[in-house]
Amino acid sequence: MNSLAKTLFLTATAAAITFSSIATASADDWRYRHHHNDDALVGGAVGLATGLIVGSAIASAPRYDEPRYIDPPYEYEDAPVYRAPPPRYYRPVPVRAEIEPWTPQWERYCSYRYRTFDPGSGTFIGNDGRSHFCVAS
Repeated sequence: MNSLAKTLFLTATAAAITFSSIATASADDWRYRHHHNDDALVGGAVGLATGLIVGSAIASAPRYDEPRYIDPPYEYEDAPVYRAPPPRYYRPVPVRAEIEPWTPQWERYCSYRYRTFDPGSGTFIGNDGRSHFCVAS
């Protein structure tokens, strides 16, 4: 329930309890009933005020089911410093000299390298389905 509904419900409950106790007290004293009509009004006003005070106190109580954000008390660290990575030294890869086309070494290399090599044209069929000239390097 929202806070307005809680306040109205508690106010009505407090007023009902107050009026029922005043009515019981007035019924016992039936002889003075017509002389003391102001007492019932004062009792109702007191009950209404009590209900308003109790209802507003309950409605303004803190609710613990709502999430609250609490900023944690911690200190911030310094920003990281970025440095260039150290240089990496690679061993040079030996470069093979190209083999001259149409030589026996070239034909041997291309036939071992490509299954579809045709020594008559010097081409092979690549993965794309086209024929390519074999360059031995």
